Amino acid sequence: MLTLCAASLARAQAAPGPTPVPRPGPAVAWDEVASGVWRATVGVPDGVSLLDSVAAPPRHDALRRLPQAAFPLRREEIHAEETDGKVALRIPLAPGEELYGLGLEFRSVRQRGTVKQLHVDHYGGTDNGRTHAPVPFYVSSAGYGVLVDAARYVTVYAGTAVRKDSEHPPPVKDRNTDPTWTSMPLADAVEILVPARGATVYLFAGPTALDAVRRYNLYSGGGVLPPKWGLGFMQRVRTSSTADDVLREVDEFDARGYPLDVIGLEPGWQSAAYPGTFVWDSTRFPDPAGFMRVMTGRGVRVNLWINPYVAPRAPIFDALRPLSGSHTVWTGIVPDFTLPETRRIVLDLFRREHLRLGVSGYKIDEVDGYDRWLWPDHATFPSGLSGEQMRQLYGLTLQRATAAMFRERGVRTWGLVRASNAGAAPLPFVIYDDYYSHPDFITALANSGFIGVLWTPEVRSSKSGEEWLRRMQSVCFSPLAMLNAWADGTKPWSFPEVADQVREVMRLRIRLLPYLYTAFARYHFDGTPPVRAMALVDGFRVVDSAVTTAPNAGGDPYATATRRDVKDQFMVGDDLLVAPMFAGQRSRTVILPAGRWYDFHTGAYAGAGEIITATPGLDRIPLYVRDGAIVPLLAGAPTRVPAAGERIDLEARHYGDAPGRFDLYDDDGVSFDYERGAFSWTPLVVDRDRKGRLRGSVRRPSSDKPFGYRDVRFIMMPTH
Repeated sequence: MLTLCAASLARAQAAPGPTPVPRPGPAVAWDEVASGVWRATVGVPDGVSLLDSVAAPPRHDALRRLPQAAFPLRREEIHAEETDGKVALRIPLAPGEELYGLGLEFRSVRQRGTVKQLHVDHYGGTDNGRTHAPVPFYVSSAGYGVLVDAARYVTVYAGTAVRKDSEHPPPVKDRNTDPTWTSMPLADAVEILVPARGATVYLFAGPTALDAVRRYNLYSGGGVLPPKWGLGFMQRVRTSSTADDVLREVDEFDARGYPLDVIGLEPGWQSAAYPGTFVWDSTRFPDPAGFMRVMTGRGVRVNLWINPYVAPRAPIFDALRPLSGSHTVWTGIVPDFTLPETRRIVLDLFRREHLRLGVSGYKIDEVDGYDRWLWPDHATFPSGLSGEQMRQLYGLTLQRATAAMFRERGVRTWGLVRASNAGAAPLPFVIYDDYYSHPDFITALANSGFIGVLWTPEVRSSKSGEEWLRRMQSVCFSPLAMLNAWADGTKPWSFPEVADQVREVMRLRIRLLPYLYTAFARYHFDGTPPVRAMALVDGFRVVDSAVTTAPNAGGDPYATATRRDVKDQFMVGDDLLVAPMFAGQRSRTVILPAGRWYDFHTGAYAGAGEIITATPGLDRIPLYVRDGAIVPLLAGAPTRVPAAGERIDLEARHYGDAPGRFDLYDDDGVSFDYERGAFSWTPLVVDRDRKGRLRGSVRRPSSDKPFGYRDVRFIMMPTH
């Protein structure tokens, strides 16, 4: 037990005078389990956890390469106690400390002063913790991160639970007379409630917030490195599409010159859906093997929609019935994918019906919510897991199981999923949902980088050509560029008045492949998120909002000034700042980090460490590049990501006046040979010659290393 011992309580009760207020449990004992990573076991944890469900080994080699860091908090100030069959944790907060993470939220980036119950669910419009990836991990602006590795509905009081024995209590205020009174005075600690008899807790050191995120990602197994084709463009076709419909759609993309790398088939490809059979519909796809041969010949991959609920008509229904949960979903049984026999039965069917024909991946739908149709929390499963635990783990287990099939074949996959959780960084899936607010999608994109998941602000429909173009511009700077036409058959050219601009930004997406692929390589090798919020950017300062309320009134060191929640701009890689525009906007403000920044499109100087106003017009999304940065792009106007072994010319754009260097990553783009050393890092360098002029050079890798580029042409972007 971690509560105060009986003798201590007896002494306290016998002491004269007022009874001392007990402190919140004893300090926690920590063991360093990796470089800069500490673990504590509180009580008796469940036999299953989030990280165990992914089961990816930590990247100890990469963790050791990060800056050395000591234990980031005062050990004696971290407390835990077990009470009423639950575990309560208390972790201190300092004045001015900001918190980020705590799940894939859509409305806010800063999380200090919030309360969340982290619960896998469809996002319902409120940042309350019920979301597609309720990752129980937060990172502090003070340069550390905390993970509670429990497959439970964890409740987090992120600096809101004020103890009466607090060492730093908020000031007493009178609501009748004090306009600065608040219903949620800030506390000097994070308090976390785990509804189980124990939990495993990890602490990740910095020294910066980004370093803490890197350690979390690397301890989870390192970030995923997608196949190159996964960074192209995906078009998901109408649910009722036939094989002929799909082939005509590919023809039309090619005829109009729009990029296309993946076609996603929606529920109609199956002989039954909701629940599903996982076998091809014989009327829409009478010859699946022939269809797949044609698609492969056209250079277009095929992704299949599935959800895991098995129809009585499915060929594996009878075998799975005893291996499924106590409740059904849409009358389909719910397989227990934590069991090896369940995985064997399902994946054997997938190998035979899908992978053997050349299917490239899956869209795993409907594993997030809602309560009214998913199994209840009191459901039981043959593995012994509760309904609550299975809800938190189901998306992870399906990602792991399906990804393993592709690894067996030695090829990488890239797909979509509706639910994920902690430890997902190495899994080759991007989260999406049915919630459809464009501004909130961008907030989710920024938040995803804190918690080791990937998110796409997919495009489905729009009310105007302006909104259509703005959404397409945003999605082309996300981990998966996708138009989802399952309901109404929309195409990139569905709004003719912006069809040319849409084609241009889609082509830019393909041209940026060398830059994007390198960003993902950094995710894999050193844990740096490819897309991340500004709070993780060196030199970025969170500024006071234009509208504030008397900050720090009453001398409260834990009351922070009202800060602008920077949730509408983000970084892709180290050097590219993306500031999306939304329908109706003619201009927007952009907060630039320290240093000089330049317009991506023109090279013109934009500003340095200041707030600027962007007026790009409808045709362009505001993009800014650091001084001295080199952005590599594919030359020309490709409409497919280059195939394995294909060599193409490279354009290396240099911005600003400072010398620069970009280490360009490459491998074959499809296999796992990079894990055995078959990759290259090629320095692209711009420095000054004897006359002070900027000149570019490339140090090509040796002939035994992959390098998919012919000529490398440097372009010095004009700065005025």
